[in-house]
Amino acid sequence: MVEVCASPSLFLTGMEGSIIPVPVSHGEGRARFSEPGPDGVDPRALVCLRYVERNGQPATRYPSNPNGSPVGVTAFTTPDGRVTIMMPHPERAFRSVQNSWHPPEWGEDGPWMRMFRNARHWVG
Repeated sequence: MVEVCASPSLFLTGMEGSIIPVPVSHGEGRARFSEPGPDGVDPRALVCLRYVERNGQPATRYPSNPNGSPVGVTAFTTPDGRVTIMMPHPERAFRSVQNSWHPPEWGEDGPWMRMFRNARHWVG
């Protein structure tokens, strides 16, 4: 599960605060910072996704935090929000049927479809 953090990411506009399941497929991708703050994350980094436990708290250990990044950080964006990098794979679960379970109110599209619609909207 990931939490969408408040950020300028154009891909994640309107998704802030959402806690969403997301596929992962890696054993790497641990974020390491040359100038970490007290929580292990560079205070200049614009975090836009972080792995969380079922209770919404930041995931710090495997399997909830599959890459072991500090406080579960797993995606970052630029100050203008036009570039977003992430380790999980939301493109693998943009339809509800691609999830092992989903609430009926999701309908045909899963919550990650919004990320792609946001990008399309931005392009115009």
